[in-house]
Amino acid sequence: MRTQRHAQAYDGRSPFPHATQQPTVHPGQAALTTAIVVAPFLVLGAGIWLAWGTGISLTDLLLAAIFYILTGFGVTVGFHRLLTHRSFTARPWLRTLLAIAGSMSFQGNLIDWVAIHRRHHAFTDRPGDPHSPYRHGAQLGGQLRGLGHAHLGWLFIDERTPASRYAPDLLADPTMVRIARAFPALCAASLLLPFTVGWAISGSLYGAMTAFLWAGLVRIALLQHVTWSVNSLCHMIGNRPHPTRQHDRSTNLWPLAVLSFGESWHNGHHSRPGCARHGHGPRRPDPSAALIRLFERLHWATDVHWHVADALQHRRAVASKRTLRTKAISAGTAVGTVDHPRGTSNGDRRRPSRGPRP
Repeated sequence: MRTQRHAQAYDGRSPFPHATQQPTVHPGQAALTTAIVVAPFLVLGAGIWLAWGTGISLTDLLLAAIFYILTGFGVTVGFHRLLTHRSFTARPWLRTLLAIAGSMSFQGNLIDWVAIHRRHHAFTDRPGDPHSPYRHGAQLGGQLRGLGHAHLGWLFIDERTPASRYAPDLLADPTMVRIARAFPALCAASLLLPFTVGWAISGSLYGAMTAFLWAGLVRIALLQHVTWSVNSLCHMIGNRPHPTRQHDRSTNLWPLAVLSFGESWHNGHHSRPGCARHGHGPRRPDPSAALIRLFERLHWATDVHWHVADALQHRRAVASKRTLRTKAISAGTAVGTVDHPRGTSNGDRRRPSRGPRP
């Protein structure tokens, strides 16, 4: 209740209440998180040294790409669009496979991941958001500090997100609970599989080690930082063509579109979180939506929530008219707040974001 009151009273510019007073996580957990974050970069240095003068083998590149795609889609299609936002219904075996693939990304067990992300949507860029870059205020210094918090810092803060409140549906699903509990084993498999496949293909321990390096640790580091960039950069840099909830500063950042499998169309996602496609409009590639479309055609996915083209065009026309109206009003005395059409699957009314924009 206190978080809800803080969110309602937020002015869009000030630091979040108690932003600098949050306790850090247990030293053991902090050490483990640091190792997961730092080790891949140390290994990347070792990999560059090994590859100096000889290059990276085609086998290692292909394995890295395959495991990046499998675990990346596990996060974007599985954790995010299926389990968090329920933008489609998957057959039980597909739901299980996507949950396993996402768990192999080293981004936390699926139930905690879903709970944190749902909380992010409930309090986007307001007090209660676990990884908003505006946590320390909207001034330049606060934004730079907040950028670090949104990208990595939030992992080291002991700010509990109760799954019983934000993910009760997954707690009631025995299969998802078992996969969440198997998270450490699935992380181990995410590293052992490239090692084993590299050994089988090359027939040597050296081939196994280089596959472990590039298709294991380096692949994990790249996917992690692309995902974290959606939390940080996609709330500070980019454009905002779609209306969102007050204070929500989510943006579309096209350079990350392919690497993030469409997740960096973040403003499009926040305008309608339940939609299976985030890249609304032409020239906005969304590989995750393309995969969901394939699942739908194969009858592995049903009840897919797609945007209707006519509805999108009507929405843009309405937004354009309101922009003209706002300009006309601003020529007078004061500008009033104009509500936008319903923009989410749960029917919340949304308004253009107020306050400073990055």
